[in-house]
Amino acid sequence: MQQAHRPGTLKQSNKAHKSRHRSKRGISAAVKGKVNVKEFIRRNRRELKKEERRHQALQIRKNKREEVLAEKRALGGSRNPPFLVCVVPLNAQLDVNSALAILKTCSEGAVVSHSPNGILHLGLANFKQRFSFICPEVYNDFSLLDSLKVADTALFVSSALDEPVDEWGEKVLALAMAQGMPTPVVVAMDIEGVNPKKRTTEKQNVQKLVSKWLPQEKVMQLDKSSDGLNLLRRIGNQKRNIIHHREKRPYLLAEEVEYVPNNDSENGTLKISGYLRGMPLNVNGLIHITGLGDFQMSRIDGLDDPHPLHLGRDNKGDMEAEVTKVSVLQTADASKQESLVSENIPDPMDAEQTWPTEEEIEQANLETKKKKVKKVPKGWSDYQAAWIVESDAEDDDSDGSSEQSDDNDQFMSCEEDTSDREDANNADNDFESVTESEMGPTDEKYDATIDAAEEHEMLQKLAAAKEDQQFPDEVDTPQDVPARERFNRYRGLESFRTSLWDPKENLPEDYARIFQFENYDRTRRRVFKELEDSIVNMYGFYITIHVKDVRQDLWKAYNAANPNAPLSVFGLLPHEHKMSCMNVVLKRTGASDEPIKSKERLIFQVGYRRFIVNPIFSQHTNGSKHKAGKSPTTCVATFYAPIQFSPSTVLCFKEKKNTKLQLVASGVLLSCNPDRLVIKRIVLSGHPYKVHKKSAVIRFMFFNRDDVIYFKPCKLRTKYGRTGHIKEPLGTHGHMKCVFDGQLKSQDTVLLNLYKRMFPKWTYENCIVTDRDTKNDAMLE
Repeated sequence: MQQAHRPGTLKQSNKAHKSRHRSKRGISAAVKGKVNVKEFIRRNRRELKKEERRHQALQIRKNKREEVLAEKRALGGSRNPPFLVCVVPLNAQLDVNSALAILKTCSEGAVVSHSPNGILHLGLANFKQRFSFICPEVYNDFSLLDSLKVADTALFVSSALDEPVDEWGEKVLALAMAQGMPTPVVVAMDIEGVNPKKRTTEKQNVQKLVSKWLPQEKVMQLDKSSDGLNLLRRIGNQKRNIIHHREKRPYLLAEEVEYVPNNDSENGTLKISGYLRGMPLNVNGLIHITGLGDFQMSRIDGLDDPHPLHLGRDNKGDMEAEVTKVSVLQTADASKQESLVSENIPDPMDAEQTWPTEEEIEQANLETKKKKVKKVPKGWSDYQAAWIVESDAEDDDSDGSSEQSDDNDQFMSCEEDTSDREDANNADNDFESVTESEMGPTDEKYDATIDAAEEHEMLQKLAAAKEDQQFPDEVDTPQDVPARERFNRYRGLESFRTSLWDPKENLPEDYARIFQFENYDRTRRRVFKELEDSIVNMYGFYITIHVKDVRQDLWKAYNAANPNAPLSVFGLLPHEHKMSCMNVVLKRTGASDEPIKSKERLIFQVGYRRFIVNPIFSQHTNGSKHKAGKSPTTCVATFYAPIQFSPSTVLCFKEKKNTKLQLVASGVLLSCNPDRLVIKRIVLSGHPYKVHKKSAVIRFMFFNRDDVIYFKPCKLRTKYGRTGHIKEPLGTHGHMKCVFDGQLKSQDTVLLNLYKRMFPKWTYENCIVTDRDTKNDAMLE
């Protein structure tokens, strides 16, 4: 063939003809029946003129300005709840009462009062605003979180004389940002006590330390009355940070609490008074009291505001002399009230099979025959052991101890022998005691914070994590147990991403106790829409909630453990009391690099609720299946817990033996989906014995012929990227002939992936707030 001409870079290219006139045939051939999108839209849209566009922009700007003013007027006024300010020191040695003393005396016309729970109320007539100040206990993480959970503003106090931000201050800022930061305000005290030439430098140092956490926040000074007025003016006029999981629900901070026991039962009625915030509260719904649980209400009373903006008639602030008017706002209707039933009661007859359970079989065996003890020589198989005559345990009790000591070297019991385990535990205890004694008290203060057993356990965890990172998911095939029995719950997949897996297959019994939405997102949107369209609105009212059927022993235990903890109440949305399978996205904090295994005991705070569970972890990926494993930097934790609608923040704590609670992860609520497939993978490895072109003999993956035949349909892969399958077994020692898509290298490793679905355990426990963080006591549950 003749070589085609290839033009060079200097080839002349003429422009195409650009005539405006085209024939109808040419136009139809070019567009082929399509209509220009812009022409189609412009045809049905009325174009606004310049004056009309300007008028429309003015209307939009006016509406936004009115919305902002309405939000500001909705707080702090005489007909609205006061600004709730949580005062937190950034240095544990700093006393915040000095800051409150400046605020109380900053104005001559300030109205100061206190609630029975110790909350300071301050009203300024010239500002037409009211403020409430709550001071959580220092070194109590849960008390701090509960206070910030309902606060409108977080007032962080630092000092220029001492260290501005110490270890407690850094923990405070980390917890506040993880839970959802209210509107922050940072003040610096004691600047007047510094040399005038160094005041600017000291304030800049505080600003530099705070900017690491709050880069947009400007530090204010609080030393004089004028500084106090400036601080209150800023709190009352600044824009509020919206915390969605709080704004979507009604909530209340208890100003006064009274418990009235019933005469004929162990229960009683708990009366909680305070300002209602957030959304409207329905008496037929349920409420969650932090540290106590979920309860029903009998009625809601409306009271006169005990902390008004102006003084009473006597002009002396004697609020108790006036008669408090009580009006019943709502009364519960038994036919419409939501039930406290949180679990589904499964029907035992509504099952796919009527085979007896393992407990029923075990109970039947115990009733029909006595406990048998059989001694067989070591190394005997089950078939050989069946010929040994069985002996009753009751007849051998007298002689069993002497015979066992004499024949320990030759025989072993078929029952589980706990003596070896006890000896091993005693040996471990002896080892730990010797280790601790050999160290010696070189420094008593340092040794008091060190636990040798915990250090040894941490070393083992780090070594296991390093080995898993080097050989991910690889396990050793047991030689004493057939692999088909050891891994009978696992299956092979052609592709982890595309292979089908039925989410309703082989569900555990716990799944019969939970509830599931047909469409979680649609239900969530409907619930929020119904709440916004509610007719009854008690926002800003000072109300009293009558909580019924509160156990006396529970209330006494709560009071004993939490004498000064704030009591907050949250109204539950529909379905938020029922149990389901929750999925939350977690991100590890930089506080600790300790690996966290699945089904490890952790304390979770999801929104307004705090509980203890043992979650399982999986990767946060797209697709229908998610690989299980230890908690990496970002993962998804799955556990059984009461339903909660997103968005909600999540905090994860870990209990330490000799230290305080440690925040190990934080995140957000993902969904309520029991059909999320958490798949655990294990990898069986083998090594090439003989290689011939594309076929090879593999050994050390299995150790008997039946296992090779059982796993023959599974797909093989190698670390060098080859794929293949098992062709046939060779011999009786587990060797097998495999065929791959290319020649295998002698140093390559053959891998077999097996998968099974993981389910969380039902370990939900309601977490009651205690002072364990300060005294290292056991948690009251």
